[in-house]
Amino acid sequence: GEMRNPKRDLARAMVLGVIGVVVLYTSVNAIYLRALGPEGLAATTTPASTVMQEWLGTRGASLTAAAIAISTLGFLGQGMLTAPRAYFAMAADGLFFKSVAKVSEKTRVPVIAIVLQGIWAIVIAMSGRYEQILNYVIPVDFFFIGLTTTCLFIFRRRDRSPSDFSVPGYPWTGLFFVIAAWLIVVATIVHYPRESGIGLLIQAAGIPAFLFWNRRKSA
Repeated sequence: GEMRNPKRDLARAMVLGVIGVVVLYTSVNAIYLRALGPEGLAATTTPASTVMQEWLGTRGASLTAAAIAISTLGFLGQGMLTAPRAYFAMAADGLFFKSVAKVSEKTRVPVIAIVLQGIWAIVIAMSGRYEQILNYVIPVDFFFIGLTTTCLFIFRRRDRSPSDFSVPGYPWTGLFFVIAAWLIVVATIVHYPRESGIGLLIQAAGIPAFLFWNRRKSA
């Protein structure tokens, strides 16, 4: 919402971001395999710390932990910037408390929505271990990531006019992405049924909330 030229900058950020992640992850995994070998990599649950510990000893493991913390902070930062937009949009549409739709006069960002997201994040962080929390989120997150991509097919079919945005490999690239995302959902549910079930129940709790606010809006 705060972008000055979203048509140019959003597409550029997404493409460069994906390329950067692919290069980084591929390079890191190549280092893991070279340093530990396939058997050594399979035997550890913390490959980054293991590699750094072999290279620099205990100090290397500490440096890796710090780097992971910084990386996690960056990921949480983007979540804190994007997730409140859902609350803001709901409130603007009359499906949540009106105050959540208010924006700062100075920065033009939804401050109340961001604070609300921060409080909810604290509650989740105190609810269990990292792995548990991650498996709460993955089924719901990747289901909606795939569902969001299906909108591309609907919009392209509905809008017959030439689009301003090209989609290389359409429709196969989008279809492959949706299938991949939903396979992750299935795999997580199979391997972590309890945590996945909790996450899905939390998400399902939004259905009666939506019905309540929608009814209130129509009243």
